Amino acid sequence: MADDTEIPQGQSAYRRLLDEIRNGTLSPGARLREIELAERMGISRTPVREAIRQLEADGLVMHLPRQGATIRSLDHAEVVELYEMRAVLEGTAARLAARAASDIELAELVALNDELAQMPAGALAREVNRVFHRTLIEAARNRFLIKAMSALQKTLLILGPTTLAEPERAIAAVSEHRAVLDALLARDGAAAEAAMRGHVEAALSARIRGMRGRELPMEDEA
Repeated sequence: MADDTEIPQGQSAYRRLLDEIRNGTLSPGARLREIELAERMGISRTPVREAIRQLEADGLVMHLPRQGATIRSLDHAEVVELYEMRAVLEGTAARLAARAASDIELAELVALNDELAQMPAGALAREVNRVFHRTLIEAARNRFLIKAMSALQKTLLILGPTTLAEPERAIAAVSEHRAVLDALLARDGAAAEAAMRGHVEAALSARIRGMRGRELPMEDEA
């Protein structure tokens, strides 16, 4: 795999901006000013402009009057629709993986979830969780599903850090993963799909609670 020095500057800038959206450095509503980004990355404006165009093609950036390129915000309905599609795709991936996953892949999934169970909520736990889901999707052995899920995951980046930042949600996610794993190990596709759909629905509920919390006005301390 090529390192960053071998990647064209536009693609490198694109990946860096994706990472900043993923970790919340660039949040919904943030403006992408070419000059500032170019200076911060130590590159010219041309590759920055190319990266912004690619983010716009992904649906992550929109152009607003008098503001220019801005990270998109998703409303409540869009978030629900996004998770509905995630439930369909990841549920299907779990069903297919119950049939197609190798014993080595299943063992890796178990190990990843065990590792996640030992971690405090935070960036490292979110990365292990991301690898868990990616490994499961790849174990489905369906190129078209993988492509569709990749596009969906980019849109999910707009939401910022995952709900695993909440300790209670992180504990629940590990338990939900185990339900999926039990079905995979039993090679029960229907049960694996149902468990994964339940996991995604629980994540949506946590996401909506977080959104509502941010929308509530601050109250005076008693």
